[in-house]
Amino acid sequence: MSSNSVSGKRELRPHVPRNFTRVIVICLVLLGLCAAASLVLGSRLVGIHELLDGLFRQDVDSYGANVVRKRISRTVFSLMCGGALGVSGALMQSVTRNPIADPSILGVNTGASLFVVCGIAFLNISTANEYIWLALAGAAITAVFVFGVGSVGRGGATPIKLVLAGAATTAALSSLVTAIMIPRSYVMDQFRFWQVGSVGSASWSAIATFVPFLIIGVLIAIITAPALNALALGDEVATGQGVRTGTLRLIAALAGVLLCGAATALAGPIGFIGLLSTHVIRLILGPDLRFVIPMSAISGAIILTISDILGRLLGSPGELEVGVVTAFIGAPILIILAMKSKVRSL
Repeated sequence: MSSNSVSGKRELRPHVPRNFTRVIVICLVLLGLCAAASLVLGSRLVGIHELLDGLFRQDVDSYGANVVRKRISRTVFSLMCGGALGVSGALMQSVTRNPIADPSILGVNTGASLFVVCGIAFLNISTANEYIWLALAGAAITAVFVFGVGSVGRGGATPIKLVLAGAATTAALSSLVTAIMIPRSYVMDQFRFWQVGSVGSASWSAIATFVPFLIIGVLIAIITAPALNALALGDEVATGQGVRTGTLRLIAALAGVLLCGAATALAGPIGFIGLLSTHVIRLILGPDLRFVIPMSAISGAIILTISDILGRLLGSPGELEVGVVTAFIGAPILIILAMKSKVRSL
């Protein structure tokens, strides 16, 4: 496929939004503050000296320093997963031209969950590498199925048809997950902690496994952003600019599934991050995906990290899983967006 068919025949110089510099500075500052807060806050509050010991003095073996070291991998993993889910949400909204498209709403998370629980029940999987490949397969198959069902009939894949197809698929796959788990207590014990969605069990090996998928998915998203802008104007306009719309949709959707599937495999099915982060950025910067995609990554990382911190504080001395927190935040916002936008296409 030629470069023109991905990025568009006539690439115009990006029109930088007036407030872009201010927004990116604010977001980067918030990102740094969230990372620092994630290291300090939790069931055990860490002081500044303990924080510095944990970050820079490996010879110090105090309890506080060890808590900080444990939280470093958790914070890095949270930022990476949030960024991946943010970019995945932006891609799925663009490919489907659906303003409320999100991996969790379109059933992709549930498809990944079904394949993971099948792997636990029938293949005895237990490692991050095994989770990732099964979750990616489940996410990809579910995405194709939902888009196919939503495309049937007059008008093709309209926003409301895709949401309904995703909701029906999610309900059906959730029932299958439950049917597999109920007679197998060992599967339920292993799966239930993953199913809630958490970044608490993050390890450096899991992060190393996740990094290649994150890099590939984000690079594809950035490369396809100009062509996705053309696609937002309609298939006819995009075709006139040299964009192969079918190929573009396939590549962008695969990148979204890659990011979502890898994050879901390691952190569990965390919902609403892609929806929230992309909507916030679109409201502030406008629809240009050359800016929306990278900023959705930053805002997604911020939202997920804040949710993780809230879960630790609200559940103290225990912990409220991040998937529960994002559901509490995201569900009301989704209802408001659906009511205000009346499910209009992008």
